[in-house]
Amino acid sequence: MSGPLQDTVALVAGATRGAGRGIAVELGAAGATVYVTGRSTRERRSEYDRPETIEDTADLVTAAGGRGIAVPVDHLDQPAVRALVERIDHEQGRLDLLVNDIWGGEKLFEWDTPVWEHDLDNGLRLLRLAVETHAITSHFALPLLLRRPGGLVVEMTDGTADYNRDTYRVNFFYDLAKASVLRMAFALGHELGPRGATAVALTPGWLRSELMLDAYGVREVNWRDALARQPHFAISETPRYVGRAVAALAADPEVARLNGQSLSSGGLAQVYGFTDLDGSRPDAWRYLVEVQDAGKPADVTGYR
Repeated sequence: MSGPLQDTVALVAGATRGAGRGIAVELGAAGATVYVTGRSTRERRSEYDRPETIEDTADLVTAAGGRGIAVPVDHLDQPAVRALVERIDHEQGRLDLLVNDIWGGEKLFEWDTPVWEHDLDNGLRLLRLAVETHAITSHFALPLLLRRPGGLVVEMTDGTADYNRDTYRVNFFYDLAKASVLRMAFALGHELGPRGATAVALTPGWLRSELMLDAYGVREVNWRDALARQPHFAISETPRYVGRAVAALAADPEVARLNGQSLSSGGLAQVYGFTDLDGSRPDAWRYLVEVQDAGKPADVTGYR
């Protein structure tokens, strides 16, 4: 292995697909050893019932130049999370980077449905998956991460703090989940900063995840065919783009200056100079405010 992160040990919690997979692969491309977790394996699928598996993610990490290690974990299962961290400690003796990307809520929320009409069990399950899992993972993983100075925690969410402060996101449960993760990074920044580590919140833009591509009936190779249905999809980005954002943060010796902040893939691309796979730099959250939410026709000129 070689690269700027060849001596880095990372845990990407929730790496089966989407942003988690993109992050894990880019960390591998930078040479890191990456533990990837999730509930979908080659032997057993989660309730998502999708083909992506953590073993596939680990293989992609290794193929990219790092070392991928798949560990099946339900992050609501406290003994399982404790055992995961104990394994990392036993095998590596350190943890340099924790990416809390656990989500699993796509099939649980109902668009534009008020709390009194929304299925309550699904809403509460969404909050457990989106919030409780992150807290459990941080509880067990942070003592190992703090053993060495310079550790980094990345809390993955949807939306920047500025955008989510002023924008109602989907429904009560979704809005609360994403705001909670932003606040987690802020709180962790206060707890980790004095102890030599850094915490940030990070959001991708409009992510071309496997689920999103399926929703539009396209694949990555022909994703632009979806523009006939949704022209603003032109601002979308691959999961590897936010992966490059995490790799850049992890390789930055001065990352502590960002402690507690809310960041985006598009914003960090301007700071670190990385691009998406097509060589562009989509700045989705600026586009959403200035073009889509403003009711203007789709035009990504100057935004990617």
